[in-house]
Amino acid sequence: MIPGGRCAVLRVVGNTDNLEPAALYLYRDWLPASGEEVRDFPLYCQRLAFLPEVPEHEAIAELFLPLK
Repeated sequence: MIPGGRCAVLRVVGNTDNLEPAALYLYRDWLPASGEEVRDFPLYCQRLAFLPEVPEHEAIAELFLPLK
């Protein structure tokens, strides 16, 4: 179960096969600049539109980084 609470959300549109660059951006760039702190829960992903239901350029995934 995913607990409630605040999260940073990063939407990725297009090829969502490799979400590692987006996750690294959240941890290495956004988080230090934001002044926020992560909660004790892992990053998670929700795919909103994906192959083969939509073309690759319309695929959408959101990464959620739980915050304190």
